[in-house]
Amino acid sequence: MSTDRSAAFFDLDKTILAKSSTLAFTRKFYEGGLIGRPDAMKAAYAQFVYLLSGADHDQMEQMRQYLSRLVTGWDVAKVREIVAETIDEIVDPIVYEEALELIDDHHAAGRDVIIISSSGTEVVEPVGDRLGVDLAVGTQLAVEEGHYTGEILFYAYGEGKADAIRDLAEERGYDLSHCFSYTDSHTDLPMLEVVGHPVATNPDAELRRLAEERGWPILDFTKPVAMRTPLETKEGRKKAAVAIGATVALGLAWYAGRRSASGGGA
Repeated sequence: MSTDRSAAFFDLDKTILAKSSTLAFTRKFYEGGLIGRPDAMKAAYAQFVYLLSGADHDQMEQMRQYLSRLVTGWDVAKVREIVAETIDEIVDPIVYEEALELIDDHHAAGRDVIIISSSGTEVVEPVGDRLGVDLAVGTQLAVEEGHYTGEILFYAYGEGKADAIRDLAEERGYDLSHCFSYTDSHTDLPMLEVVGHPVATNPDAELRRLAEERGWPILDFTKPVAMRTPLETKEGRKKAAVAIGATVALGLAWYAGRRSASGGGA
């Protein structure tokens, strides 16, 4: 299908945010009784290592297995509540100003802006909503009777991100040759290769090397700032929690449809 419609796809952690979004909430999950002190300390160390050197394929696979074990049995409503009530405290001021400007530039050019992140949807979607993007896709965990089962329905990592971009292009009529992708990690190479305009953003050493070899633009962001629309009142946070719940429900339907079409898990 020939179309002029296009989109800009952004990774989240170390691309829009200066930290890992999931690990940034660890302390609040600990205070909310979802995790114990050993896991909180382990996550704090993981955040330190991630900020220093990023994550390679093996570490991302370890993160997937760790996430699956860690969240099994968690109350989904409790997670949403914690994220809604603490999102400003946790995410401000770690949003790159340059990323916000890019988001505005793409919207001004008529492009949709979509976040695709390996962090869970319960974190990615409210962050995306607060940033004003058109859609946020994250790792989707299975839920039964209001609790996580530990099964990962869709892991938004590596080739999975490219698959999501292709699916969205087909659904929304994007011409991928006119689309942009931004990410910091060489593990997201499929996400960069599937579009016509790949951009290495705060790249790790391997991605920087690949970008230089292939002549891709390289961006380095340096100005973390606060998100632009803080939830200033308790009532505002309550409304956000309801909105987040509705968004997550829509996300569940999207992932369920994708899983059904593929005949199994991603």
